[in-house]
Amino acid sequence: MTAQSGGAVLVPEGPHMRHVLGHFCTGIAVITAHDGNRPIGFTCQSVTSVSLDPPYISFCPAATSTSWPLIRAVGTLCVNILAAEQRDVCTRFATRGDDKFSGVNWKPGANGAPTVDGTLASIEADIEFEHAAGDHSIVVARVTGLWAHEERRPLLFYRGGYGAFEGTPDA
Repeated sequence: MTAQSGGAVLVPEGPHMRHVLGHFCTGIAVITAHDGNRPIGFTCQSVTSVSLDPPYISFCPAATSTSWPLIRAVGTLCVNILAAEQRDVCTRFATRGDDKFSGVNWKPGANGAPTVDGTLASIEADIEFEHAAGDHSIVVARVTGLWAHEERRPLLFYRGGYGAFEGTPDA
């Protein structure tokens, strides 16, 4: 546990850090690519806007991910921001296996990466930078195309559980 003693802050332990950071509500996305033979994807909750000029986003895949190295090799991807009704899609892409797209409707985006049907928004991007960061990587990608579906609500993750807004937020 983190504690202060005489002004010094102790390094947080993993479970305590997970508990505290779990109080920050995040959206959930599925990062996808297509290698010319098959679609590839994984669930990711650490997606953020980085810069408007140039247009950069960032996400953080786990170092243990088997899908991320395949997507990295492609170089282009789509960040599919999940809608409240897509908890099953989130779960499907959070597991290991080759059959993640089975039963999931998608179409190729302008860059060839799968855009999953029913999402809240889709962001196509080219990978620009990757930085090792402990048990994850920090990936910065240049946005090449994006669109939103205004009438949908986001799938949210908070304190280990899933949820959504009760109503449509005011614009």
